[in-house]
Amino acid sequence: MITNQLLKFPIIDGDSSKSESAKLKLRVQNEKGNYLIHRAFVKQFIESRNGNANTKTRSEVRGGGRKPWQQKGTGRARAGSNRSPLWKGGGVTFGPKTKTYKIKLNKKEWRLALQTLLFNKKNSIRVIKSFSETFERISKEQGSNPQKTKTLLNFLNQFVKIRNLNSNNIRNKILIVVPKKSLNLISTSQNLKNIDIIAADNLNIKSLLDSKYILLCTESLKIIEETYGKA
Repeated sequence: MITNQLLKFPIIDGDSSKSESAKLKLRVQNEKGNYLIHRAFVKQFIESRNGNANTKTRSEVRGGGRKPWQQKGTGRARAGSNRSPLWKGGGVTFGPKTKTYKIKLNKKEWRLALQTLLFNKKNSIRVIKSFSETFERISKEQGSNPQKTKTLLNFLNQFVKIRNLNSNNIRNKILIVVPKKSLNLISTSQNLKNIDIIAADNLNIKSLLDSKYILLCTESLKIIEETYGKA
C-alpha cells in the first residue's frame, strides 16, 4: 500500500537563536517497501557492469582475403584464409562480445523505491539551509580557510553534530546532497574517501544505502519532491 508521508526536520543554520524547520513530502510503499528497494538496488548494481569485453570473429579480423596456398598439390592441409581461428592472429571462436546489462524496472517503481528508502533513513538525515553558503560563512566567522579539508571536518563536527571525524579515518559514510555541485566543495572534500557529494536530481539507491548520515540542503528538498514525487 502506498501512503503519503510528511517529514519535518530542524534546519541547521549555525545560529542557535533561530529554530526553523523544513518539510519533505514522500510517497512510501509500506508493505513491500524493502522488496522494492532490493529490486532497485539489484538493477543499479547489475547495470553498473561495463560489459566491454570484446573479441573479433574471423570475419571482423583485418586481412585474410587471399587464399594462403592452392587447394591441392602442396601436401599441406587445406587453408582458405590466414584469419581462421586455427591461425595465429586469426579470429576467436565463441569469444566474448560487448554486452549491455539491463533489468526491467518501471520509472514509477524506481522513484517509489528512492522515496521509501529516504523515509526509512529519516533518522540519519540532517538539513542545512544552504550547505555551501553556511559552510563558507561559518568558516569566515571562525577565521578559517573554507578551501581546507580540516575546516570542513570541523564544520561537520561542531554544527552538524557528526563526531569522531578526522582526515585519516572517517568511520561513517557521509552523503551530501546539494542542488548543484560546486567546485569549491568538491575540492575541499576530495581527500576524504567517505564523503560523497551528489546532486539532488541524481540520487541513487547505493549511495543512500551506504551512507550513515545524509546532509540535505533546503533547496535539495524541493528538487527531491519535484523529481521523485511524480505519480
